Amino acid sequence: MSQERGNRRTRIGVVVSDKMDKTVVVRVDHLVKHSVYKKYIKRKVNCKAHDEANSCGVGDKVLIVETRPLSKDKRWRVRQILEKAVIA
Repeated sequence: MSQERGNRRTRIGVVVSDKMDKTVVVRVDHLVKHSVYKKYIKRKVNCKAHDEANSCGVGDKVLIVETRPLSKDKRWRVRQILEKAVIA
């Protein structure tokens, strides 16, 4: 693997759209504890990630890593596909 500069944030998420060329939309879920009621709330955020080989499909579980701005709102890159979606 190439030499990395600094600590880059990584996230694990699920691909929700692959309609763009070399770009996928990844939904990242995380749990946040409510400040008053102490129950956990599921929060989600959509990230656009660069997929150089167009290898990701909808439903795939992927590892994305933060990178320099690649376009107006693309700041992440797909590092690896952790789990392919089961097509039924």
